[in-house]
This record gives sequence, structure tokens and C-alpha cells, in this order.
Amino acid sequence: MKSIGKSILIAVCVFSLLFLTFYSPSPVLAAKADKKPKAVKEEVAKASFDAKKMSDMSDFDPNNPVIPTGDTIRIAVVMPFSGPAALNGEITFLNAQWVAHDINKRGGIWVDGKKKLIQIIKADHMSKPDQAKKICERMILQEKVHVLFGTAGSNIMKVMMETANKYKVINHNFAALSDDLMDATQFNRYTFMTTYDTSSIGRGIAYYFGQIRKKETKFYILCQDYSFGHAMAGGFKQGLKEYYPEAQVVGEDYHKLFLTDFAPYLEKIKASGAEAVYTGNWIPDLSNLLKQARQAGITIPFANRIMDDPAMLAELGIEGSKGLINITQAEYTNPYFKTPEQIKFHKVWTDLWKNKWTKPYNNRLVSHPDGQQGSYLMQLYWLISVIERAKSTDPEKIIAVWETDSFKTLSGKILRMRPCDHKVIQDLSISEFVPPDQQKVSYNIPPYYWFNDCSYTGYLNVIPAAKILPWMDEKLDRCKGKDGWGK
Repeated sequence: MKSIGKSILIAVCVFSLLFLTFYSPSPVLAAKADKKPKAVKEEVAKASFDAKKMSDMSDFDPNNPVIPTGDTIRIAVVMPFSGPAALNGEITFLNAQWVAHDINKRGGIWVDGKKKLIQIIKADHMSKPDQAKKICERMILQEKVHVLFGTAGSNIMKVMMETANKYKVINHNFAALSDDLMDATQFNRYTFMTTYDTSSIGRGIAYYFGQIRKKETKFYILCQDYSFGHAMAGGFKQGLKEYYPEAQVVGEDYHKLFLTDFAPYLEKIKASGAEAVYTGNWIPDLSNLLKQARQAGITIPFANRIMDDPAMLAELGIEGSKGLINITQAEYTNPYFKTPEQIKFHKVWTDLWKNKWTKPYNNRLVSHPDGQQGSYLMQLYWLISVIERAKSTDPEKIIAVWETDSFKTLSGKILRMRPCDHKVIQDLSISEFVPPDQQKVSYNIPPYYWFNDCSYTGYLNVIPAAKILPWMDEKLDRCKGKDGWGK
């Protein structure tokens, strides 16, 4: 009996131990169970565009700009203001004057011990490198500008970079895209590249096709036959290797600039069995290519970075522009308008465009402060913010702030400066163009479409910056041993 009683006692103890083990977790296990997952910390930019502080812009007239003189912060807009590309200069002048008008009506910014206004000065490079050198030197030596701001054309940008480096003046690249501008050979401390580059564009579009869209697998590459066109194609091919290795490039061609007849290339596209076309073209080659493709019955998607020209799209019509794929550095997430300030900014601009601005500023290309316009505006607001926080026009003080800076734009995305090579790191967004009645997903304010005579931005797909970090030349001493973020 004693033996049986002892056995029962042992069994009870064992059961009790097991019960406590399963139903009374140890302090460590309990702590793990009670521990809440950490919330993802939202990135905070060092500065941002605050639309609440925007001035009353109802009196802004780009044809009659109020340009201050005297002891000002002088910015030279180095663009073509004459010749076949003159419209590009005028559009940039519009954007620059808008920013200056806004800041000046606020009273300017505090630099060099006093409040100073922004003075915008036209610098016509006529799309010629030799003229670019002359005008940049004149701006620096005679006009005493603090910043060179430009430009379309990487060949012209190289001239601006060399001149800025020679005279130790800040050079702001907002529109030249070639990867090699900031390589070991070209880089200088005075130049900052705040626009996306050809690598990010091509890889971003490839990421979209391979990781988000997952539809087309056969691609035809058609680009202009010069360094920029080849760089654009190279970025896309690299992106396919990274993010869509099962895809095929079924054709690759390069054509001379300002081509008027694309028929031979369109026949090759048809014969290739391509399901989409990637092109780095810009207008007029882009518009001629698209119009002739649609006329030839080619309705497959074309992917590009500047599909958002409403004049070109209106010529294609709603059906002809439907399905085009555009990568943007301005529009960001869905819906586009999330705050009263975003709506206000947009409405003030569009109302002025409709009711006040005259030629050349009533061009449909600038009808919205979004797309390329939105990007240019925010890049210049970033420059002004950097100067304001540096509290100086001294290039060294501006460099010290900008090299490690980040800036939140009106759309909510963050621009980050990579310290070692002065290239911007940013998310990009891609959209398939849809008819007006489907544009509400992005244009979520009346009339609920961007344009009613063409297809335009639909759902915005974000391409994370980490997937499309701009190309970095590891031969550049400053970048040796750094990761893609420059750390």
C-alpha cells in the first residue's frame, strides 16, 4: 500500500509540473508573448515644403515678373532661351519665378546676416556648349550669381560643372540625367544632382514590369542613337537582369535624332512579337514615334519617362494614349491629393494658367504643377531651403548642409542627398495611363480627371528607392567602400 501511495504521489507531482509548464509560462516566455511588435518608424526629413506658408500667389504673372535687384540671392537659370528648344527655357523660367515670387512675398530668407530676396536671371546657352561656357562665366564674373541652375542636355551640364568648379560656385543640376555626370572623372563638390538618372529610370521601369505588373515578357528597345539613348537602354537591360530575368529583349535599335519616318522600326517591332516597347526618346521623336505606331496599328504598351505631355497625348486621343506607361519623380501615391494644402497649391496654379497667363505660359505642358513641373518646382524649393538653413550664400556652408540633407516634397515623398557623389536618392512612381473616367483613382478632386481629351495617370505604383539606387562610381575616392546609400 505504501508503495502504491508513493507511486500516486509521484504521479501527482509530475502532472502538476507538466500543468505549470504548459499553463504558467516562464517569465521569459510571458515577456515574449506580451511584447508588442515595434511600429515601423516613419522617416523624418530634415526639411520640407510647407504649403501652409505659401504666399498669396494670385498676382503672379510670369510675363511680368517682379525681379528684385541689389543685395539679393542671385540664381542664374542656365537654359536655352533662343533656338528650337527655347520653350524649355521659358518653362524653367516660369518655375523659377514662381518659387522666387513665393519666397520674396514671404520677405525673403535670412542669409549673411540679413533678409535677402531671390533674384532670377536668364542665362541663354542656346543649346551650344561654347555659348554655355561664355554665359556661365558671364553670370559668375559679371552678374555675381551664387547658383547656376540648369539644364537640359548632359553635354551642357558638363560645361556648367567645369565652370562652377573653376570659380567655386554652386551648380544645381535639376534636369540632366546621364549617369556619368557624377563619376570619378566628372564629379566636383560644387555640383548637386537632384533629378533621377538614367540608371534609376530604366531599372525602375524594369522593376515595374517584373515585380508589379507581371504581364509582358517580350520587350523591344528603341532609343535615340547618342550617349543618352544608349544609357537609357542600358539601365533598362540592367533592370531586367535584376528584376525580370525570365523576360526577353526581342529587338534593340537606335535611331538618329529628329527622325521623321519610323516605319522601318515599326515593322521590326511588329515582326519581333514584342509585347511592350521601352524607349528613352524625348519630343519630337517621342511624339512622332507614338503617333506613327498607333497609325500602324501597334497598340502594345510603350514605356517612357516623359509620356505626360498633354499636347502630345491629346493628338493621340483617349484610345491612342491609353495603356502608355510613365515613370515619374513628381506624383507619388494614391490618391494624389491628400491634404488641403496640396489642393490649394494645385488650384492656385491651374486657375492662374486658365485665367491669367498668356503665351508662352498658357502652353498645356504647364497646365498642372505636377509631373515634370512639380518635380522642377520642388527641386528648386529644396535649394532655397538649403540656403536658408545654411544661413549663407557661402558655397562651403551650402555644401555642408546639402551633402547630408533630406527634403519632403509637396507630394509627401522624401528626397535624400547621397553624400559621396551628390546624387539624389528617391522613390519613383509608375502609372499606366487610363481614360478620363478612370483617372479619379489619382486625381481625386473635381473634375476627377487630369485631362478629358486623353488618357493619363491612373493608379500610382511606388518603386522603392532601395530597389533603384542611382548608379555610384566606386572609383570615385569619396565613394570607395560605401554602400548604395553612400554610407
